[in-house]
Amino acid sequence: MENNKKRIEIFDSTLRDGAQAEGISFSVLDKLKIVQLLDELGVDYAEAGNPGSNPKDLEFFKEAANLHLNHIELVAFGSTRRPSSNAANDTGIAQLLSAGTDTISIFGKSWDFQVTDILRTTLAENIAMIRETIAYLVAKGKTVLFDAEHFFDGYKSNPDYAMKTLEAAADAGAKTLVLCDTRGGSLPTYVKEITHLVVDTLKRTYSKIAIGIHTHNDSSCAEANSLMAVESGARQVQGTLVGFGERCGNANLATLIPTLSIKMGYEVLLPGSLTKLTLITRSVAEIANIGISDGMPYVGISAFTHKGGMHIDGIAKNPLSFEHIDPELVGNERRLLMSEVAGRAMVLNRIQKYAPSIGKDDERTKAIINTLKRMEMAGYQFEGAESSFELIICKHLGTYHPYFTLDHYKTLGERPLIGGPETSHTAVVKVHVDGQSAIAVAQGDGPVHALDKALRKVLEGFYPSLNGMHLTDYKVRVLDSRSATAAQVRVLIETTDGSTNWSTVGVSADIIDASWMALVDSIEYKLMKEGVAAPVDSHQGANA
Repeated sequence: MENNKKRIEIFDSTLRDGAQAEGISFSVLDKLKIVQLLDELGVDYAEAGNPGSNPKDLEFFKEAANLHLNHIELVAFGSTRRPSSNAANDTGIAQLLSAGTDTISIFGKSWDFQVTDILRTTLAENIAMIRETIAYLVAKGKTVLFDAEHFFDGYKSNPDYAMKTLEAAADAGAKTLVLCDTRGGSLPTYVKEITHLVVDTLKRTYSKIAIGIHTHNDSSCAEANSLMAVESGARQVQGTLVGFGERCGNANLATLIPTLSIKMGYEVLLPGSLTKLTLITRSVAEIANIGISDGMPYVGISAFTHKGGMHIDGIAKNPLSFEHIDPELVGNERRLLMSEVAGRAMVLNRIQKYAPSIGKDDERTKAIINTLKRMEMAGYQFEGAESSFELIICKHLGTYHPYFTLDHYKTLGERPLIGGPETSHTAVVKVHVDGQSAIAVAQGDGPVHALDKALRKVLEGFYPSLNGMHLTDYKVRVLDSRSATAAQVRVLIETTDGSTNWSTVGVSADIIDASWMALVDSIEYKLMKEGVAAPVDSHQGANA
């Protein structure tokens, strides 16, 4: 087993197992962003996909080769060779090698029922498939992790055979043997017992092999099972950062990482990275276009929220009274819902990032708080849209001046007859800048795309630097699905100028209007950060 008994490897499968969750669909760009975020967090491995399953994963591995990653190791995922075949001639294994990763995760059956009834081969052939596949990849210079699929169910059914699958992988040169609770139905006491037995048995013969744990949440025990496995000697924990995955999801790494580090004293991530956990977890969720539960431990918005009575009184005297850790350890913040002073202090901390001299009793602070409360009630959320938040602060501090005013915009969509050209959208935008009127027309793949192009087109003559900016992401969140097509929506866009990225937000019952708000904020934020002077005769109204 690993020499450093206090070191736990973190293996994130957001891009593979997480991508199998209902409603999740990552673009190649999404996957590249997530890998970079996981690298910044200090995660050890990112299981980035199965290059044999779809062209998108193959494209990702090609693009990922150009990333400058500081710590994380990319992992390609695939299965053992097919029954009655040869590893050297197996198409799936060839595609695994084409991914170009130094590390490969191979899954094989450890449950005799899965071998005979699902894979429909013999128990002996399955052992040969595991041994020959891993040996072939190791001979190619690859580091191999073996996922013992259905291990805990397999051990319950036929313990001798389940152990033989691990021994075959170890004999073939696997670095880590991962015990998988694939159906997610095992309970913590059983996982602890069997993991301890495996570690104790294998260390007699395979002293350098590490044991990992991979759990699913079908019995709501994924995190507990992972912790029990660690207590029994597992030194690699697999999961997904936000917990989503097949069926009920995977072990939630955003919960496990701080528990392992703060509560149990294990070495995880890179030094100093834990404080980035909340922001990076929320960023990954935003890329996945899902909401994080307010009550998610450690990183949820309610994780350190207190409301009324003796809780507020206790926190005011000493946070240890009702908080199990300091929220700053994981990059989160305390919220005191019933205390006006505490609420002001919380927002003031963010305001002072942009205006250090402003005080808690300043009328502008109170005005900003009231504005934020009103906007949050309307559905705004600024966790992933700091640029819009900064503009709000600047408006209240008097340092903001609009760069243009809107006369009007119009979007037109057309769906042609069957067999005609593709659906087209046109946008017309008319603005006023420094006493001058300008109008532009643009076509796009959708109304928002056309609107974005028309807005930048009409403004580039006044502000040439806008020519170098473009949208890199666009997401829509329905805030109240019960209102059906009349629901409020929140639009979050990410923009880049090639060197800097920033995000802005808009909320409306009209998706075009919400998009317009986010687009305008994006443009004005760029101009303001560049120090471009706003026209002297401008007045509020750009977002109208």
